[in-house]
Amino acid sequence: MSERWRAWPVSQIFPATVPGVSPSGARVTYVLAGVAPEAPCRAAFQPAAVRRGCHVALRATYADSTQTFVATVGIAVLDAPGRGYYRAGRPATVLPVAFPQGPAERFGRRQYFTGVVLRSDERYVVATAAGYADGRPYQPGDRVVPRLRATARQLAAELHRTLTR
Repeated sequence: MSERWRAWPVSQIFPATVPGVSPSGARVTYVLAGVAPEAPCRAAFQPAAVRRGCHVALRATYADSTQTFVATVGIAVLDAPGRGYYRAGRPATVLPVAFPQGPAERFGRRQYFTGVVLRSDERYVVATAAGYADGRPYQPGDRVVPRLRATARQLAAELHRTLTR
């Protein structure tokens, strides 16, 4: 399981679409906007998001099917298993990745509103940073809409499940 990130094709780690459910119960599809090259953990995560022992970081950005919200999903591959952990809000998390000519082209560090860091007893930490596709920057005190928080949580949970099944 700890070597899946090397053996699997990128499309199995970051599928082209990920199903989800909105707070109202409607079906939502998250569509892959792009996959970033492998990176050192220090370049892909904020320092407090991943502990020492992070081997490599994998990142991809998704947009919801309405292209209203975007989220970068980061997978930290650890040298040893982590411990159970879940945090939501605007925590230290993965650094957003923008991709030109699409809904994620204006998504950066200033644009993420919420995120999730999901750890388990496996060798993967999955973190998300979610924001609006229109590029609006986060301002302290901004309210996070439930759907944006749900986007971050659903993507983290689904991609973590994929890696650890």
